[in-house]
Amino acid sequence: MNYKFKRKVLSCLLLPVMVLGLAGCKGSQDDTLTKVTLNEVAHSIFYAPMYVAIEEGYFAEEGIELELVTGFGADKTMASVISGDADIGFMGTESSIYAYTEGSNDHVINFAQLTQRAGNFVVSREPMDNFSYQDMIGKDVLGGRAGGTPEMVFEYTLLQHGVDPSDINIDQSIDFGSTAAAFSGGQGDFTIEFEPSATALESSGSGYVVASLGVDSGYIPYTAFCAKDSYIKNNPDLIQHFTNALQKGLAYTASHTPEEIAKVIAPQFADTDLDTLTTIVTRYHEQDTWKEDLILQEDSYQLILDILDSAGVLGGDAPYDALVDNTFAEKAAK
Repeated sequence: MNYKFKRKVLSCLLLPVMVLGLAGCKGSQDDTLTKVTLNEVAHSIFYAPMYVAIEEGYFAEEGIELELVTGFGADKTMASVISGDADIGFMGTESSIYAYTEGSNDHVINFAQLTQRAGNFVVSREPMDNFSYQDMIGKDVLGGRAGGTPEMVFEYTLLQHGVDPSDINIDQSIDFGSTAAAFSGGQGDFTIEFEPSATALESSGSGYVVASLGVDSGYIPYTAFCAKDSYIKNNPDLIQHFTNALQKGLAYTASHTPEEIAKVIAPQFADTDLDTLTTIVTRYHEQDTWKEDLILQEDSYQLILDILDSAGVLGGDAPYDALVDNTFAEKAAK
């Protein structure tokens, strides 16, 4: 199975045949699962609780046969949701805001937040024991796609540390899924990378992790699950069961060690050895990356609006009540 492109998760095979279908909800004798296609913005250890939910069979317990597709960019993931190729999208909340302000008739609504810190790191071409964001002034940095959460949070972090982004040569022409390869090929003095790319660059001697944007930017509603308004209204039970499965994944990561988490999600990252996987999970675990619940709070949402506004890409009003529905997350957390 090629985990880089498309993963059809048949976790029901791990469970007794009495797994329950959504058609009759839990308690039914129907063992038919309901297929849900989820398009994720990237396949990253950063999203460990979701992969725990897959590997531990939580989606199957909730009556769902999950098909996981990687979009390789929020723009592509959002396009998949809007077109109906995907039922649910997983990406930064900025994409739903863009779609809403552009006048989408059937706009996308965020119903579950997964991460509460940025998941990317500053990678330098040379080791730097006492890195400061001032060190990036006048340098070439591979920042990721313009208007994407990684790039905007990077610029937000620079401002928080007294650096004007205009004083840095930020290359926004390369999709964040391709920046590591470009950096290995000699482009840039610094690059902004997710895991496992950051550790892979270190392991190959091509770069050195010198800072964590997750730590340096503070708490930010970095990624969330969303679906079209019509899909949520037509499938409320399905969305609830999906959210329940995610909450179980969060509960597991909150109550288990990084070593245990790494072992569970290892099948999702066949190209990454267990020691490296454990190191990366530990890094995310220690910086409090994952929430205890899936509720996207209004003050967190307002922070994203402020970041978009600061970046000059907020195209209009995007009310919290119109773009966030915590009903399912609140019920799952009980």
